[in-house]
Amino acid sequence: MGVTKKVLKKGNEVDMPKQGDEVTIEYTGNLYDQTIGASNDYRGKQFDSSVGRGDFKTAIGVGKVIKGWDVGVMEMTLGEKSVLTISG
Repeated sequence: MGVTKKVLKKGNEVDMPKQGDEVTIEYTGNLYDQTIGASNDYRGKQFDSSVGRGDFKTAIGVGKVIKGWDVGVMEMTLGEKSVLTISG
C-alpha cells in the first residue's frame, strides 16, 4: 500500500493530527483511471462523497478507516485540502 499526496490548498502548517485524534474530513472518493490523465489527478468514477451529508468524524491512525487515510491524513495540517492517491 502506498500513499501520495498532492496539496491543493495549504493548511496552517502547524497542527497535525496524532494517532487516535478525532478528525473531521470532507471527502470525495474516486476510482483511479489512467485514461483521465494527470490534469485531473487520474480521478475516475466517483464512488462516495461526504459533501452534502454533513461532517465525517473519525479517530485517525487506529484502523477505523482505510489504511491510506490513516497514513495520508496524519501528514496533513488543519485546513489543508489535498488529493490522496492510494495504491493497493
